[in-house]
Amino acid sequence: MTDDVWQAHLTHEAAREIGRWLEGRGAGRLQSPIASLTMADLEAMASNAISRWIVLQSERLARQGWPQDDPIGKLLLG
Repeated sequence: MTDDVWQAHLTHEAAREIGRWLEGRGAGRLQSPIASLTMADLEAMASNAISRWIVLQSERLARQGWPQDDPIGKLLLG
């Protein structure tokens, strides 16, 4: 998978997590204007998107045999 394709995949997955979070806010709230979101709402969406990125990137690094002594690998895979 090229870096561009991987980035597109990560973006899609992050957007999916944001959608799941919005849907989980309760029936009827998904149609609310974006201006009604609080900072806590935005932070929760960002946290879910970042978490999804970390999981996907960790899985990719593990598949690629990322060196275990690398600090980034230790952070993501440890």
